[in-house]
Amino acid sequence: MFERFTKDARAVVIGAIDHAERAGEERVDEPHVLLALLDREGSRAAFALAALGLTGRRDAVVRDLAEARRRGGLSRADTDALAGLGVDVAEIVSRIEEAHGEGVLAAGRQGGGRRSGRRPFTRGAKDLLTMSLRTALAHDDRHIGDEHLLLALTARPGVPAEVLADHGVTHESVERVLWGRGETKAG
Repeated sequence: MFERFTKDARAVVIGAIDHAERAGEERVDEPHVLLALLDREGSRAAFALAALGLTGRRDAVVRDLAEARRRGGLSRADTDALAGLGVDVAEIVSRIEEAHGEGVLAAGRQGGGRRSGRRPFTRGAKDLLTMSLRTALAHDDRHIGDEHLLLALTARPGVPAEVLADHGVTHESVERVLWGRGETKAG
C-alpha cells in the first residue's frame, strides 16, 4: 500500500515516526500522525487545515493531545462516560501521578532512554492508513495523499478526531474545503 502514497503522504508517515522517536515512544500512533500533518506546508492537507483556521492553533492542538496522553489516551467522551458512572478520571490521574510520577499513564512511554531502530505502528495507526486507502478510492484517486490521511483521521473515533473537532476541523469541513462536499443546506 505504501507505494500508493504521494510524496506528501510519505512525509507524514516519516514525520509521525519522527514524532514518536522524539517523544521516546515505542510505537507510532494516531496522534503522531496528526502532529506530522500539522508540520506540513504546501500540501493539500496543510491547505485544508489552514483554510479551517488551525494553523495558528497548533500549540493548542499539541497541548490537547498531550493532555489526552496524560489521561492514558482516554478521549473526553471516554472520561465523560466514566463520569456518568461516578468515576472521576482527573482525580484518578492525579492520585496515580502523586504516587508514581507525572505522565506515568502516558501510553507507550519507555522507562529508560531512547530506543533506536524501527518503530512499529499501533493497530489504530495501521487502521488509519488502511482507511486512508479507502478514502482515496472513494474519491476515485489512484494515490493516497496527505489529505486522505487527514480525512481518515477525522472519520475515526478517538482522541485525534476529537481534538480536531474541538478546533473546528471535522470530516465534513475537510470534505467541503477540499472537494466542496458536505455543505449544509439551510432549512
